[in-house]
Amino acid sequence: MTARIAAALVLTLLLAAGPVRAAEVREVVSPGGIAAWLVEDHSIPLIAVDFTFRGGAALDPEGREGLAEFVSVTLDEGAGEYDSQTFQRTLEDNAIQLGFDAGQDNFSGRLKTLTKNRELAFDLLRLALTAPRFDPDPVGRMRAALLASLGRSLEDPDRIASRAWWSAVFPDHPYGRPVGGTIESLKAISADNLHAFVARRIARDNLVVAVVGDITPEALGPLLDSTFGALPAEASPWDVPLAEPANPGELTLVERDIPQSVVVFGDRGLARDDPDYYAAYVMNHILGGGSFNSRLYEEVREKRGLAYGIYTFLYPLEDAALIMGSVATQNARLAETVAVLREQWDRLAEEGVSEEELAAAKAFLTGSFPLRFGSTDGVAGIVAAMQVQDLGIDYLDRRNALIEAVTVEDVRRVASRMLNSDTLTVTVVGAPDPLPEGAAKRDAG
Repeated sequence: MTARIAAALVLTLLLAAGPVRAAEVREVVSPGGIAAWLVEDHSIPLIAVDFTFRGGAALDPEGREGLAEFVSVTLDEGAGEYDSQTFQRTLEDNAIQLGFDAGQDNFSGRLKTLTKNRELAFDLLRLALTAPRFDPDPVGRMRAALLASLGRSLEDPDRIASRAWWSAVFPDHPYGRPVGGTIESLKAISADNLHAFVARRIARDNLVVAVVGDITPEALGPLLDSTFGALPAEASPWDVPLAEPANPGELTLVERDIPQSVVVFGDRGLARDDPDYYAAYVMNHILGGGSFNSRLYEEVREKRGLAYGIYTFLYPLEDAALIMGSVATQNARLAETVAVLREQWDRLAEEGVSEEELAAAKAFLTGSFPLRFGSTDGVAGIVAAMQVQDLGIDYLDRRNALIEAVTVEDVRRVASRMLNSDTLTVTVVGAPDPLPEGAAKRDAG
């Protein structure tokens, strides 16, 4: 799963939320002024921490694309007095899980530990953030792993389609560059670059922290200070321009000799703070986000047997807002699949949805979310995302009412605002015959 899709799925989990009163979220402010949102749960002796630093791969320097990703796989490869092998063995011997991720807009991480090992676990996190070693051997090993992964992705039709779509839509913006970098940029990244990323990006003023599990506010406060207190007060300033999608309505083909054509499609969406966002989310569920119950699934899979599945999702980035989707189909049926997609795109914009469709969507969206609260680290990820998305500490209590307030008229309005097949940008990877009308060939990007 790509970082972009993973981020969208986290947002989808948030948007499916109904009231989850068992997860009471409280703000804890440490003696040193570091804030965290805490869900206290003493039922099992586990603690999960999810933390995010705003500013991600979109800030990678030109020629060093993949830098944030490179940092994410090397921060736990030795820190302070621990070399790579000792650091990893200490984590394993004490059943501590620590990992990092790079997205377009954020750099994040997570820690999970038994309560009895919490002091050690938080201290290892402190070392990873404040004193990473980036020794030659682990840096070389992780570079080789990243290059191998990138090499595989360059032969994977889904990854090719995704990269080509983003480079076509954002050719002159950081969002158009691959989060994982290129072969040339990964080879060019040095240990000095890794250290510079940590110095510029990892700071207290762009930090969001969520903690879930067997810990009290009184115990958490000092741990926040000891873990994050030594970070720089401020990250280096940054300015990513608003992204203006290019080539609207273009359908491009990346030729590959494979039996199925893989399709990525998308258009402008709505910003997360747009007043119509909840109506857009309900609309997307009905269009393609509701899996087996969506219109696109019914028309593409059930009625015509064109694909095993088709889906759409909303993806509001910090500097762009998108509605996206994907489908894979036989080469000979690609043109028909794209035609049905465009037809359903416009139909929803023109006709809206029925009361029955709206009621079913609301029932699902308000009823399914409590099932997501089955793991400590899963809850921590949701609570962190609530902060990153500026949803408010009471979001879980308000979410159900926001969905229930959406009307048929709201969905019709937002569909007519967002859905227009003339501006739907489509990228195809495969060997379709016949080609859809207006298709242009291009490199993978």
